[in-house]
Parts: sequence; structure tokens; C-alpha cells
Amino acid sequence: MSSLSGRVRAGAGTDSVETRTSWTVALTALAIISVSYGAPLVAVVGLREIAGEMGGARSVPGLAFSLAWLGSAVGGVAMGRIADRIGVRWTVAFGACMIGLGLMLSAGGTPWQLWLGHGLFLGLLGNAGINAPLYVYVSRWFDRRRGTALALISSGQYVAGAVWPSLFGPAIASIGWRWTMLLFGVAEAAVIVLLALLILRPPPEAPRAGAMAAGPQPGVRVLGLRPNLAFALLAIASFLCCVPMAMPQGHLIALCGDLGIPASRGAAMLAVLLVCAFLSRQFWGWLSDRIGGLRTLLIGSACQAVALTGFLLTQDEAGLFFVAAAFGLGFSGLIPAYVLTIRELFPAAEAGWRIPTQLLFSGSGMAAGGWLAAVIYDHFGFYGAAFGAGLVFNAVNLAILAFMVLRQWARPVPAGLAA
Repeated sequence: MSSLSGRVRAGAGTDSVETRTSWTVALTALAIISVSYGAPLVAVVGLREIAGEMGGARSVPGLAFSLAWLGSAVGGVAMGRIADRIGVRWTVAFGACMIGLGLMLSAGGTPWQLWLGHGLFLGLLGNAGINAPLYVYVSRWFDRRRGTALALISSGQYVAGAVWPSLFGPAIASIGWRWTMLLFGVAEAAVIVLLALLILRPPPEAPRAGAMAAGPQPGVRVLGLRPNLAFALLAIASFLCCVPMAMPQGHLIALCGDLGIPASRGAAMLAVLLVCAFLSRQFWGWLSDRIGGLRTLLIGSACQAVALTGFLLTQDEAGLFFVAAAFGLGFSGLIPAYVLTIRELFPAAEAGWRIPTQLLFSGSGMAAGGWLAAVIYDHFGFYGAAFGAGLVFNAVNLAILAFMVLRQWARPVPAGLAA
């Protein structure tokens, strides 16, 4: 490992694109995502209050949270292509302004304003211009420790979940959920636009020799499958794993309220979940750089299934804190590992559309999971049925990943991974 680190430092100007600037860019992307993904969490923290003002159905604010994820996933495909043309700083700045407008509209107080503000402005025009473009952008600043860098920036969603709920809870209790949305919308737009304009410069050109040049070539079969078939399996697997992933994140505070646990404790529990996710994601990034993205996916999915089972087996506060921490430790490596797997198995020139498309499926899974949990709760009156359905999705995901890992073991390591 010491010799490898020496080669990276020595070759930073010749056979590697990685420099100190690469890590400055990655940390800036982490900060931007940490702020932008705080916006949908206002509806999560204020779910019971918003539902109470809009007829009592939790599926109303639950759907808003899901639409924000779905819009971000759908819009990311187009925004990824736009960022390739005009530069990522402009899509990020535009997305931040749209998030601010979306929160202002959502604060209007009617279901259609909440849904339109979250689905169109927070999602399709907002985080879509930030999330997928930044994944592609940061991946082009790294070739040696790409998995670690992707794990770092993807942790922004969990930093958001760890920081903002503990602030939104008291704010909603003091000034209400509407003013909380309005004030956060103004603050996030100002911060993100400033960071984007100051830091997000064009990425470096890939070297003609070295690690980047040894990647997969267009048209070559992937794991013995046609490239688009292998990609479709990965996309479906990402949707299936993100359905159960979203359920505790979107409904943990409401679950605590049903059990008589104060909302402040529920927010703290969600913060514990997401702090654990942030910390363990760095481990998953380190691991994926060593065993590859696909094998990391299989291990992470199995850990998520075990932790999700814990929500079915405990109802007391201490037990839920423990299960929330375990869930955060287990699932956190999945999203960056999907992105890394695409960079390992497919040509670098195709990253501009394959990564946003994969994030479309994973984001759709997050949207479906949050909404499905609310619908199942409204039908059955408890969350156990929702978590049980999530385990079914997780099991199918595990089957697909196990099939792909077995095919990888039966074949030589791809050139890009070997490099």
C-alpha cells in the first residue's frame, strides 16, 4: 500500500488525474449535497404536522418526499447531458435556485402546492441539476481512489439527514413548518450558488496512458452478457435495493410517534442512523477500491436485509436506536458502489448517461419506498407490514447481485478494475 501511495503522489502530474484539487472538489461536492438534500427533510420531520393540516393522511407529505426523489432521479438523466455541455457549476447553481423556489411553493399549505413544489422544483429541476451531474463530475477527478471519493460525496445525503432534522424539529415547533421551509430555501440557494461559482472548475483531461486508458472498451461483453443487458440488471437491482432503503429514513420519526416516543427522540434516532451511514460509507468506499463495486454491492445488500429485519423485531426506544444504527452501518455503501461498478464494467465515455440512468432507477426506488410505506401504513395502520414488503424487495435484489457476482468470479477481472 505504501508503494501504491508513492506511485500516486509521484504520478499525480503524469499518469494520474488525482491532485489535491481533486479532494477540494470532492469536499465541495459533499458540502453542496449535504445542503441540497436538507430540503426534502422538512416534510419528513414535519410529516405528522403537515398531515394534520391536510386531512390526516400521511401519504400526502409522504408522497411529496417521494416526488422529490423521483423528480431528482428522472431529471438527472437530462441534467447530466446538459452539464457535459455547459459545465456542472451552472446546473448546480440553477438547481439550488429551483430548490429555493420549490420550498416557497410547498409552504403554500395545500397538497397540490406541496407535491408540485417537491416533485418539479426540488426534484426535477433542483436536485436533478446537482446530484447526478456531481457524481459524474467527481468521478472524472479520480482514477486511483474513485470508490473512496464517490463514497465521500454520496455521504452528503446522510450528513443532511444527520444535521438538519435536529434543527428542523425545534424550528417547526417554534415557527411552524411553512416558515422553516421558507427560511431554509433562501439559505440553501445562497450557499450552494456561491460554492458552485467559486470551486467547480472543469475537470482534468484523462491521461492517454495509465489507469484511465486501461478501462473497458465499447461493445465488449460485460460479465459474459450484452452490455445493455448487464446494465439493465444493475439498474433493476438498484431500484429493488432502494425501496427498502427509503422506508426507515422516511418514516422513522412517524414510527416513533406511533409508539409514544417524542418526535425529538425520533429525530435523534434518524440522526444516529445517518451519522452511522456517513461514517461507515467511508469504510465501504475503502472496501470497494479493493474488492470491486459488484462484490461490495452484494455484501452491503445482505447487511441491509439483516438490519431491516430488526425493525420488525423491536418496538422499544433503546432497541430502535440500536437497529437504526445498524441499518445506517449496513446500507450506506450501496449507492456509490453502483456508480463505481458502472465505471469498472463500462467505458468511461458512457459514464455521462449510464450513471444518471442508474441514479434514475435508484432514486425511483427511494421514491417508491417512501410512498409505498405510507400507503401500506394508511391501509394496515402499522409499519410492520411496510417493512415486511421491503424485505421482499431486498431478497430479489440479493438474487440479482448474487447472479452477477457468480458470473464475475467465473471470468477474468475487467481491465479497468485490474488497473
